[in-house]
Amino acid sequence: MLPAGGLTKTTLDVSGYYKNFSVIFNPHEYSSAPDNLPQSLEQSVQGMVTNRLRIKAEYQVTDDITLHGAYNFVPRIQDPGFFDQSFFSVPSVDRDRYRAYDINRKVYPHKGQSESVGMYQNLDRAFVGLALPNADVYVGRQPIAWGSARVINPTDIIAPYTFDDLDTEERTGVDALRVRIPLGFMGEFDIGYVAGKKFAFEKSAVFARTKFYAVETDISVLLLKFQEHLMAGIDLARSIQDAGFWLEAAYVLNRPFEDLTLQNVDNYFRGSVGLDYSFSGETYGFIEYHYNDAGADDNKDYLGLLDTPAYQDGAVYLLGKSYVAPGLSWQYTPLVTISGQALYNTADRSIFLSPSLEYNIAQNVYFDLGVFFGIGRRTVISEEFQPVLRSEFGFYPDIYYTSFRLYF
Repeated sequence: MLPAGGLTKTTLDVSGYYKNFSVIFNPHEYSSAPDNLPQSLEQSVQGMVTNRLRIKAEYQVTDDITLHGAYNFVPRIQDPGFFDQSFFSVPSVDRDRYRAYDINRKVYPHKGQSESVGMYQNLDRAFVGLALPNADVYVGRQPIAWGSARVINPTDIIAPYTFDDLDTEERTGVDALRVRIPLGFMGEFDIGYVAGKKFAFEKSAVFARTKFYAVETDISVLLLKFQEHLMAGIDLARSIQDAGFWLEAAYVLNRPFEDLTLQNVDNYFRGSVGLDYSFSGETYGFIEYHYNDAGADDNKDYLGLLDTPAYQDGAVYLLGKSYVAPGLSWQYTPLVTISGQALYNTADRSIFLSPSLEYNIAQNVYFDLGVFFGIGRRTVISEEFQPVLRSEFGFYPDIYYTSFRLYF
C-alpha cells in the first residue's frame, strides 16, 4: 500500500542494477533420426552473453501521488539462431501480450539481418500511484502477480515465469488500471483491468480478487477474465506447527461466452499444494505437488498441446499432468548459499534438475553458478522429419550459466 501521508517535499529516488548472464545451451542428442536430417532440426551447442542494465526511479510528487518508472537496456552477444523463433525449442510463455502499445524491443539488428550482436530495450515500469482516503489506485505499466505456491502458480497467468527462467527478480510490467481497497485486519479487495494489444477487449484481462484472514489462514479468492476465457482461483497459506503450508488452485472455462456447444470444451483444472520448513538457521527445504489437467497422459500427445487455448492463452507450459517439485537451500557460510530444485514428471519419469551456488562477493555484489539439466528418454525424429517426444525433460536442452549482479 502507498503511504497515506507524511512527506511534505517532493523526493526522487533512483536505483538499479547491472547483471551479466553467460549461458550455454546444450541440446540432447536424438535417440534416433533419419540420415538426411534437415539443417533446421540439427542440434548444436549454442551460447549467449546477456548484459542487463536497469534504471529505476520513484518520484514523490505529493503525499498522495507517486510516479514510478524503470527502463532496461540489454546488449547481447549470441548465436544468430537466437534472433529467430525456432519451433523445436522448450515451450515458453509470452509475457508481453498484456501491453497495449510498446516501444520497439529490438533496437539492433534490424529485420532480415543476421548478426551475433543484439541490442534490446524494455520500458518495464511507467505508472502513477494515487493514495486515496479509502483506496490505492495504480495506473500504467506495473507488475501484477498472484499466488503463494513456490514452483508453479496456477493463478498467476498474466506474466508468469517458467521453471527454467534465469532472472526472476522483477516481474514483467503490464499495462493496467488497478484499485486496492483495504478491508479490516489483513484484508483487501483488489480489482483491475489489464490491457491487451491496442486495448482490444478480447485480448485483455479483467479481475476481481479478495484477500482476508480467517481460521489462522490467509485466504485469497480470484475471478479473472483473460483473453476470451474465465478463471476462478483460490489461494490458501498458513502455518502447520513449524512448517508452512499452501494450496493454490484454478479452474479455467475456455471461451464460455461463445456458442453453448463449446462451453465445456477444453476446460481444465490446475492445482499446487506444498509444505516448506526451515530445518535450522542455515537450511530451508520445501516440496510441492502440481496437477495440470491441461497436460497429456501420453508423451506422444505432448506437441499437439501447444496449439490448445491453455498453452496459447493460459500461460501453461508443462506438458504432462502430474509433477513433484522438491527444493533445498543451504547457507554454507554467511556469503555462500548452495541451492537445488527439481521438477519430476511422474508419468514419463523425466526430471529437470537445477543446482546452483550463490556467492556474495561484497555488499550488493553477487556471483552465481548453476545448471539446468534434464534426465529422460531422448526425442526421436520420424521418417517424416517430425519430432516425437518420448519424455518431457529429455527434450529440454541442458543450460549452463554464470551470472554477475551489481546493485546500486
